[in-house]
Amino acid sequence: MSVFAKLMSEWQVQHGRHDLPWQNTRDAYRIWLSEIMLQQTQVATVIPYYARFLERFPDVEALARAPLESVLENWAGLGYYARARNLHRCAQVLVAEHQGKFPEAAPAIAQLPGIGRSTAAAIAVFAFGQREAILDGNVRRVLARCFGIEGFPGTAKTQQEMWQLAETLLPERHLEAYTQGLMDLGSSLCTRHKPFCAACPMHDLCIAQQQGRQAELPVAKPRKVLPEREVTVLMLTDGRRVLLERRPPVGIWGGLLTLPEGGVAEARELARRYGCRLLSMQAMTGLRHSFSHFRLNIQVLLCAVELETLQVAEAGWQWLAYAEIKTAALPTPIRKLLAKMATNAN
Repeated sequence: MSVFAKLMSEWQVQHGRHDLPWQNTRDAYRIWLSEIMLQQTQVATVIPYYARFLERFPDVEALARAPLESVLENWAGLGYYARARNLHRCAQVLVAEHQGKFPEAAPAIAQLPGIGRSTAAAIAVFAFGQREAILDGNVRRVLARCFGIEGFPGTAKTQQEMWQLAETLLPERHLEAYTQGLMDLGSSLCTRHKPFCAACPMHDLCIAQQQGRQAELPVAKPRKVLPEREVTVLMLTDGRRVLLERRPPVGIWGGLLTLPEGGVAEARELARRYGCRLLSMQAMTGLRHSFSHFRLNIQVLLCAVELETLQVAEAGWQWLAYAEIKTAALPTPIRKLLAKMATNAN
């Protein structure tokens, strides 16, 4: 066992996390769910969502049977909804092709929807005791600093270098403690900003610490100018509820409820179609939302209406009560707009 692996395993046993709700189990479903939820989301945020999600979908079969809308609603607030869509699709594939059970080998797990190489390895280690290397964001940061790896980790060359290193460092024994230690160290001590180097078990090995380069490693993603797009959304409301449409299951905001797009003519048509009288229209303050590949400038046309009959004429449309905004499956910027509107109405 390398010095790195020995120090990591021993540190985890003494100082790592041992009482998280998805630990101390070999249940691949629970481990998988936690790994997906923890992608780009803090542990403290995930814990209550994890508990509620398991209560609603206690196993793979329950998740596979559920309608996508129900899955998205139980995911509401966690963001990055593609994770929820892939989770649902993966459960369906497991039931249809694997009798509701995860394959034990990491390469086979990685073939399932929404599961990459590192997540597959984590499932294989914690659920099946396999000897596999992980390389999530926390681990990349630990390796880049400790071994002085140059280059942005998102490039193929640097990523390949990190995978080779991660596999070389794998111990023969204590794989769970070692793997969990990598995760724990990256989230608790080797943090992105202001790492706690004095308490780190790698203090004497770490090249970044020795050279004072903690802020430089890992190398940051090169900045690029994002293109901007404009969209106008229609907020038809009677002061207690708002008209929303459900997006198609694929694409940006796939399967989520959102405000319809359009202008004055579309607002009038929607009011006519869905049983309400249009009282007034005015522009309200919008917002800007950044995606990974573009920025979206959202303009809002606030349309005050009086409902003559509470109805929707087509599937995929619904009137959402203000009280349901927090729990509905809404994109983050749309939730912010609706929450602001609901606050102003009270």
